[in-house]
Amino acid sequence: MKYIYDCKTEKETEKLAAALSQITRAGDVWALFGTLGMGKSVFARAFIKSLTGTEEVPSPTFTLVQTYPAADFDIFHYDLYRLKSPEEIWELNIEEAIYGGVCLIEWPEKMGAYLPKNIFRMEIKLLPENGRRIEIQVDSVEKQNRILKSERLPDEQIRNE
Repeated sequence: MKYIYDCKTEKETEKLAAALSQITRAGDVWALFGTLGMGKSVFARAFIKSLTGTEEVPSPTFTLVQTYPAADFDIFHYDLYRLKSPEEIWELNIEEAIYGGVCLIEWPEKMGAYLPKNIFRMEIKLLPENGRRIEIQVDSVEKQNRILKSERLPDEQIRNE
């Protein structure tokens, strides 16, 4: 199932990220696809701030991963842009993060075949009027139900495909 949200402003993207953060559970992986400047970091920062109250959420571009404690799990924010091969992810303790925490992964295509199945696969694209289209693909019925039952998601933006 694919869910489509059109966000006209950065604030709308932040609001969507905060709403989606409320449906996440330990073990969830959010794979954030999109070219440079699409808003992956904007989404990740708002998601993390919503769950942790942390004001300072730096991009993990150079550290490759930043960790944030939330109430029920740790959040691992990965930026894999600088990886040269998929095998480098094992140096980042990603298997522990995937099973015990919540992962937000920018540039998940760098993981190649190591990208887990049953994830929230999110693609951010530019809209003609400079907004963003956020498409979220989920295969698990349980994850689909979490999206559909969320009371915080903006109904006026959602479309099922």
